[in-house]
Amino acid sequence: MGSGQVTDWQGKNVTVAGLGVSGIPAAKVLHGLGAKVTVVNDGDDARARAQAEELEALGISVRLGDGATLPEGTELIVTAPGWKPDKPLFAAAHEAGVPVWGDVELAWRLRGPEAAPWLAVTGTNGKTTTVQMLASILNAAGLRTAAVGNIGVSLLDAVLGEEQYDVLAVELSSYQLHWAPSLRAHSAAVLNIAPDHLDWHGSMEAYARDKGRIYEGNRVACVYNVADKATEDLVREADVEEGCRAIGFTLGTPGPSQLGVVEGILVDRAFVENRQKNAQELAEVSDINPPAPHNIANALAAAALARAYGVPPKAVRDGLRAFTPDAHRIAHVADLDGVAFVDDSKATNTHAAEASLAAYESIVWIAGGLAKGAVFEELVAKSAKRLRAAVLIGADRGLIREALARHAPEVPVVDLDRTDTGAMLAAVREAKRLARPGDTVLLAPACASMDMFTNYNQRGDVFAEAVRELGAGA
Repeated sequence: MGSGQVTDWQGKNVTVAGLGVSGIPAAKVLHGLGAKVTVVNDGDDARARAQAEELEALGISVRLGDGATLPEGTELIVTAPGWKPDKPLFAAAHEAGVPVWGDVELAWRLRGPEAAPWLAVTGTNGKTTTVQMLASILNAAGLRTAAVGNIGVSLLDAVLGEEQYDVLAVELSSYQLHWAPSLRAHSAAVLNIAPDHLDWHGSMEAYARDKGRIYEGNRVACVYNVADKATEDLVREADVEEGCRAIGFTLGTPGPSQLGVVEGILVDRAFVENRQKNAQELAEVSDINPPAPHNIANALAAAALARAYGVPPKAVRDGLRAFTPDAHRIAHVADLDGVAFVDDSKATNTHAAEASLAAYESIVWIAGGLAKGAVFEELVAKSAKRLRAAVLIGADRGLIREALARHAPEVPVVDLDRTDTGAMLAAVREAKRLARPGDTVLLAPACASMDMFTNYNQRGDVFAEAVRELGAGA
């Protein structure tokens, strides 16, 4: 397939895999460019049928309940990022020599000649926050930008819409990177790498390799986490353009070609004249909301990408000050009788929960849910000294209970043995009973939410509601 100008698409047979948030826009865009589009989808429920009807009205073919067979004459597959690489459809495509692109690859190929460069971010945790911080900094510098990719504006809209951007802040998941072979960012960051989605990638090595694709062909900077050697290893392995630099971020004092923290100040020793001797102050830790350690790391990564793009120091400070985090990410709900209640329902894996627990000194921890194959030994061992008590809910709470018994035997544990939505109010009540003034009751489940809730948003909302009920004397 060619570079993606309209003439390339006329009459091309393209199969779109999946009717999800990326599949439907991709099908419509390709159809609009003159391609003959067939959408295949595993599911055949009422929702899928309604979506299929909408597409068929436009002249797009849809096959429901058959995501495994390669349609006759297919010249390209555009897949939803969630489809696993081992699906029979992709084996058939490989056999037939048919390329497979994701929605990110499609967007990349459809950019015009004057397209905005991409500043790209991936990592197991912190991607969304970092990209939003980056967009806030770029905005503060007077640049036309948007947070896109896994969040915000769809990438296809950003690339094909009326709006003209100077630069895009792009969040990319490991799934999206797997299906984006020709993506070449201006600069990119890998924030961290911890075991996640291993059921999809098949191994830790394959997962890390897909994350590392973000560095391929970078022009100015490959930003890595000094505290996470795996991210630096990926930079070493990347094939980048001549003159592209490795830029580290650290919560400690930065060396040359790094950004870090000195006495509460964010400091740049990478994008300054004579970096052996000079450093540039960018912002204060107090400009970051909230100033938890992992969030400071996110801010440094965002600052590094912005500085790689040439943004002045003042814009870094102004952008960080203007940034407000999403709901359910270390969100302070209320203080009751000297105890802070904090919602970090977004901590759906052990790595995110560890970052959350590291932000507080004395914690009553509400945890549990669907473990997705995770183990909790290391998380509990690292966090034990901060725990006043733990309250466990959800399907896989027994795994956390066992880890607590082994690594924090002195920490009182309340096992609620419940997976109904009402369990949250009971959990909040128990946590309040166990907490002392100065403690933090922290919802950082380290698990997915679907055993009890629709998603982590609902879990966080129910927690906040329970805290408010408790405050009202319920």
